[in-house]
Amino acid sequence: MYFTGLGNVVPIYTVSVKSRVDGELMKVYFKEGELVHQGDPLVEIDPRPYQVQLTQAEGQLTRDQALLENARLDLKRYQTLLTQNAIPEQQVATQEALVKQDEGIVRTDEGQIASAKLNIVYSHITAPITGRIGLRLVDPGNIVHAADTNALLVITQVDPISVIFTLAEDQLPTVEQKLLSGQRLVVDAYDRASNAKLAQGILQTVDNQIDPTTGTLRLRANFDNSRGTLFPNQFVNVRLLVQLKEAVTLVPTAAVQRNNQTTYVFLVKPDQSVTVRAMKVGTSEGDDSEVTSGLAPGDTVVMTGVDKLQEGTKVTAHLGAEPTGPAMTSFGVAGTLPATAPASGKRGSNPQGARPARPANK
Repeated sequence: MYFTGLGNVVPIYTVSVKSRVDGELMKVYFKEGELVHQGDPLVEIDPRPYQVQLTQAEGQLTRDQALLENARLDLKRYQTLLTQNAIPEQQVATQEALVKQDEGIVRTDEGQIASAKLNIVYSHITAPITGRIGLRLVDPGNIVHAADTNALLVITQVDPISVIFTLAEDQLPTVEQKLLSGQRLVVDAYDRASNAKLAQGILQTVDNQIDPTTGTLRLRANFDNSRGTLFPNQFVNVRLLVQLKEAVTLVPTAAVQRNNQTTYVFLVKPDQSVTVRAMKVGTSEGDDSEVTSGLAPGDTVVMTGVDKLQEGTKVTAHLGAEPTGPAMTSFGVAGTLPATAPASGKRGSNPQGARPARPANK
């Protein structure tokens, strides 16, 4: 049993890479559209201004450390003299404040050194995630700024990748029950025409609210996309497998007839006559329907040409008959077999080349 919905392929992660420093774009290490791994070099911004800042900060730190060391030595001398009542206590307190001031200056210098080193690191931009690079948005030689609104490039994760699709709110209880019981629900993604199966994944999560305008709920499924069959923003048709029924009897949906009162088929009896057999169907999927009552595996039923049949009409079953003629079929647990054509005793009433049964008195 499948729930079907419409979905779009959405990358799990999408990163717009921007510069965190100002400077000239020196080198570009990537090619447009290629797959990069986390940590691979992407872009180099001119780091020389920040190297100069680092040298200046290191020199300032050396100078201030020397002043701090001298202030500490003076404080130690003043403390010794204070025990001998050779200097006033105020002079010692002033020297202690000077030591703390110099310690603060040294810590500020250390912060400037760390900032300069960090800017040098920011000058060499690496890939934050593994993914595919889009088109280059900035060329070498341009001046980039940390305040620029445009990104240098965009990386999208394509393996794994996710599909966000919608289901009707009436189907939510079934899905929720499966998820709460710990089941892993399989999701198949098909192309726009629902002909080709693109990938198979696992339902990951359900959104936390229903859209009141459409009465639908969004769900996310993750897919292994190593072959690249799913592309970001691609439209797909989604089939969510919610139940697998085993050892059930199937009948071709084309053989099932309906009227205002019941659902029925034309059953071929052992004497080669047809009778109307009431039945009940369960789940329908593709060309087959589940039989819940009324038929047994191995029964032969009419698939086409039922408009020419009535109770007791004699027919000759031809299992494996040409698909151009009205046909009957035998069905069971294992599957279905194409079959025969209904017959009429009147001259010229043989539809599409079907062979009529001989009259009972001949």
